[in-house]
Amino acid sequence: MRALGRVLAVLPKLIDADLRRDAGISLTEYSTLMHLSESPDRRMRMSELAAACDLSLSGMTRAVARLESDGLVRRFQCDEDGRGWYAALTAAGLARLEAAYPTHLVATRRRILDHFAGIDLTAVARAFDGLSSAEWQKPAPAPARQR
Repeated sequence: MRALGRVLAVLPKLIDADLRRDAGISLTEYSTLMHLSESPDRRMRMSELAAACDLSLSGMTRAVARLESDGLVRRFQCDEDGRGWYAALTAAGLARLEAAYPTHLVATRRRILDHFAGIDLTAVARAFDGLSSAEWQKPAPAPARQR
């Protein structure tokens, strides 16, 4: 558990540092652009994007505002309800993501995959998927009260 906890704390920082140094983009910005690039019409509601990136809505708003100021994302109000907002990937944002992809790939290989030589990565991926499933994320039931 200690090793897992350390990996969960350190690994994102290491990949973030690699991306910042070699591609001039943060891991949060990369993840935001990546999720938008994979969504229909390359847009997502801000709340859905925040959930996909494991950020609070306010954290996502700050990240998208930075990307928007660089012309990589644009925001617009939802026609359906008028309260929600969409983030959409621009052509410049897609180009930025594509430029950062090789750095992310090298960092992922070096920081993660190289350490799993000889291990069935499909089984590891299934285990990680199980850990991150919606069922696992539900709060545990409260223990029965003793009287």
